[in-house]
Amino acid sequence: MEKFYKILQKKFFPLPPPQPGPLPIITISREMGSGGKSTANLIASLLGKPWTVYDHELIDKIAKNKQLEEKLAQSVDPKKFPLLDIIIAKTFGKRFPHLSGYQRHLVKVMTLVGLKGYTIILGRGGNFLFPQALNIRMICQLDQRIVWQMTYENISRSDAIKRIEESDAERKNFVHSLFNHNHCKAYHYDLVIRTGSNITVEDATNIIIDLAKRKFKI
Repeated sequence: MEKFYKILQKKFFPLPPPQPGPLPIITISREMGSGGKSTANLIASLLGKPWTVYDHELIDKIAKNKQLEEKLAQSVDPKKFPLLDIIIAKTFGKRFPHLSGYQRHLVKVMTLVGLKGYTIILGRGGNFLFPQALNIRMICQLDQRIVWQMTYENISRSDAIKRIEESDAERKNFVHSLFNHNHCKAYHYDLVIRTGSNITVEDATNIIIDLAKRKFKI
């Protein structure tokens, strides 16, 4: 009889599809020269395994390598796979089929990265895919960004300014073309941190870790 009721429930009262919950994900959107990458790596180092940083180079590399993508998929809990389509549908709706083939593939890889959990997604508009993640934006005064680029990249001031301008334009265009949002607007994030003389990378790291521990109960 119990089996009969289960069959009836499945047919006439199907359970709702699983909803994306507070997966342990941190996304960091950042301006070049704000220390976002250093912060992401320091967070992963201090939180320890299995936390992993996925920057745009690694995400693009996975998207272009079938073996790496299969390895990523194997690291995801099979029970979470139904969430992939749910997250994409909630984010893009009817826009998704109109994206380029590479964009659709890149989005699926990014979604798998998030579903893996214990993930720090650096850039690539990760906060728009995972609004329930801990979403951080890191900015910095232009003069400080220039000085840091000159120092760490060992380049001239003019080259540093050029790199920053090109990076700002590329990141803005990428996010807008994929998610149709302006990633500079503060309300897309849980917290905006302005690094500089008053707030260092170490300070930003400690703030984010404290928030992550409370949000994800880790």
